[in-house]
Amino acid sequence: MKTITSVSDFRRELQVHKVQNQSIGFVPTMGALHEGHFSLIKAAKQMNDIVVLSIFVNPLQFGAGEDYDSYPRELTKDKIQADELGVDIIFAPTVQDIYPRSMYSKIRVEKGVQVLCGKNRPGHFDGVATVVLKLFHIVEPDRAYFGLKDAQQVAVIQNMVFDFNVPVEIIACETIREDDGLAVSSRNINLTKEERMQAPLLYKCLQQTKQKLEAGNRASVVLKDEMKSYFLTHTDASIDYCEIVTFPELKHQDEVSGQILIAAALQFSNARLIDNIIVHVKGGKV
Repeated sequence: MKTITSVSDFRRELQVHKVQNQSIGFVPTMGALHEGHFSLIKAAKQMNDIVVLSIFVNPLQFGAGEDYDSYPRELTKDKIQADELGVDIIFAPTVQDIYPRSMYSKIRVEKGVQVLCGKNRPGHFDGVATVVLKLFHIVEPDRAYFGLKDAQQVAVIQNMVFDFNVPVEIIACETIREDDGLAVSSRNINLTKEERMQAPLLYKCLQQTKQKLEAGNRASVVLKDEMKSYFLTHTDASIDYCEIVTFPELKHQDEVSGQILIAAALQFSNARLIDNIIVHVKGGKV
């Protein structure tokens, strides 16, 4: 496994594989690798000749007061884990490598960011889309792998790739969970013992909402109010949002139909948790 830190060095290495007509699977991350990332790497390994893993904590996607400075950086540990999983190249650039000067141009996401995480994080997905597009141009992958735990991010990237005719296939992979249903996240370590006991209720509530859809309940306002009531009753977290929107368009509906994203975000004392499930509502059935 090679670790490359500069754009110029990576492009030289890339040409070696392009000449051999090897397919490239790309897993973009911010490091602090966990089981969710491992599943993306394994999927990329199965479908491609070469797997590139990027590790870059992107400052453009963090707003004022967010956890950019405290975001876990564990490159040494990440390299060991990546090597064990068969990653061929780690691309771990510095901020100066990715942003050698103040950006003259940026991506601005126009649709799908007024809901979910984007609603209270203005500019966040502009930063995500900007860095991902830059990474796509640097890595030139055939396929790129993203986890559905952050379904809004997947939708934003899918829509950007479509809008700009980016020649990369986006592979959305299922959320990896702990035994009790909690979605794996690098932020879970910030939960207190009691919060950790409450955290699986996030997924439980999503499942209950899906069951209500299966029973024929289609009124999105009612379903969202019932989600909020559940969290207020059963957890000490503050509610960031409870949403039911179309996917990947991320649009609201009064009566739910089509491919639907049921999503919620809870803020505990030192950890903000997000989760979602995607369901298909067609012909009056889920």
